[in-house]
Formats: sequence, structure tokens, C-alpha cells
Amino acid sequence: MNQLKPLQIREHRFNWGEKTYLMGILNVTPDSFSDGGQFNNLESALTQAQQMIAQGADLIDIGGQSTRPGAEEITLDQELNRVIPVIKQLRQITSIPISIDTTRAAVAQVAITAGADLVNDISGGTFDREMFATVAQLNVPIILMHLRGTPKTMQQLTDYQDLLGEMSRFLDNQIDKAIAAGISHTQIIIDPGIGFAKTYAQNIKILQNLSQFQTLNVPILVGVSRKSFIGHILNQKNPQARVWGTATACCAAIAQGADILRVHDVAEMYDVCRVADQIWRN
Repeated sequence: MNQLKPLQIREHRFNWGEKTYLMGILNVTPDSFSDGGQFNNLESALTQAQQMIAQGADLIDIGGQSTRPGAEEITLDQELNRVIPVIKQLRQITSIPISIDTTRAAVAQVAITAGADLVNDISGGTFDREMFATVAQLNVPIILMHLRGTPKTMQQLTDYQDLLGEMSRFLDNQIDKAIAAGISHTQIIIDPGIGFAKTYAQNIKILQNLSQFQTLNVPILVGVSRKSFIGHILNQKNPQARVWGTATACCAAIAQGADILRVHDVAEMYDVCRVADQIWRN
């Protein structure tokens, strides 16, 4: 059991190691791989957020830039126009921690001002050199994910000499840079980036060895929800039909020490967490 210091966000306390926390995914995009276009207007986004909260989500992660393989980058204004109205409206109706899923410091700044509480950066702070300084100045937590290249190029960058070692070194390096910029160690969370510059076999290997990343001494977030490696195993092309496969992968992540699961199907994964926590955390 890792003895990490708890994280307080508003009136919500995250006691790492005691239970698995659920981050509900809210993609306000027209082109995300699993739910693109479903929640990209204000009304549908808010309805979905409220449903996920009612189903047991501990955080809501709002993103306006699709990060599916091959995704094109949108403009700063497009990203702001997608996410900021949702954050403002959601903050008026709930105190749940809101995460802004962005790689841009400017978006992080506006989102936190609008009511978001933490930054989820899939680039691990590598895309925008201002990100760490901005997050330090805002004094909010940051999630650092392992990635190579960009969503457009990442699936051509899956050649590793030592997959787990290279990932650990990257994450350790980014943790050091974040701390050097003034971010508190207790406000850093890592994400191994399942499906990001990883092959099918590499995704499986990461899940089998997830506990190795506990040596970095920060909470671990895992995002396996509906991903293509699950579709590969199940021969299931429709991401929304991968719920049972997602449940199994989430259970494996909990057994290996994951602290947060980033999911689309909150109600189902809430049950997975409750049972898996009883088995592996007691």
C-alpha cells in the first residue's frame, strides 16, 4: 500500500490507496474515437456530466481537442469555445472536481479561472513550455501522461528498446521539471498513456506491470476505457460495445495499484471499483 499524502480539491478529499476514484470523460468534441459528437453542445454536455456524477464519478474531465490516433489539432479559440461554457455552467450546479483535458497553458489558465480545479495534460507538459509555470502559478494539481509525438503521429512512434524503463524515465523527468517550476509533489498525478504511442502488445505489458510505476511515488491514473486494444481482443469494432472488456482492464489496473480510472461508462465501472477494492485494497 503506497503511503501518498491525500489531495484536497474543494470539499473532496482523495485518500490515495484507500479506494479507486473514477474520472468521468466528457468529450465536447465532434470527433473523439468513442463518443465524438454526442456531447458537443452545452445542453447534452451538462446532462451527461450530471448523469456521470449521479452514477458515482469523483471527477469530471472536460476536453475539447480530440486525442484519438490521427487527430488534427484545433485552434486555441475553437478549444476555448468548446470547453469554457461547459466548465462555467457545470461549476454553477456542482462542487465536483473538474479537470481540464488540454495541452495548452492558455486553455488551462482560462479553464481554472472559469471554475476547473486541475489540469490533465496528455503531453506530460511537453507540448507547451508555459504549462508548468502556469500550473504552478495557479497552484492546482496536474496529471502528466506519457506520450511520444502527437496524436497525429504517435502510432508511428511505438519502437522502444525498454518500454517500461523509458516510460518511467520520461515520467520521472517530467515530475522533476514540474517540481522545479514550483508545482508541489503532492499535486502531481501520472498516467502511463495506454494507447498513446503504444502497440496492442505494449498496452497489455503496461497493464501487467503497472505497479512498477508506484516507485515514482505519485498517484497513478489509468485510461483504458473502450480503447482499441480491447476491441482487438474482442474483435469489437464499436467502441461503445467494449464495456465488459473495459471492466476487465479496469479490474486489472486496480489489482496493479491504479488510483484513478478515467472512464466513459461510470455506472458500470463504479460497481467494478467497489468489488475490486474489496478484493485488493482490504
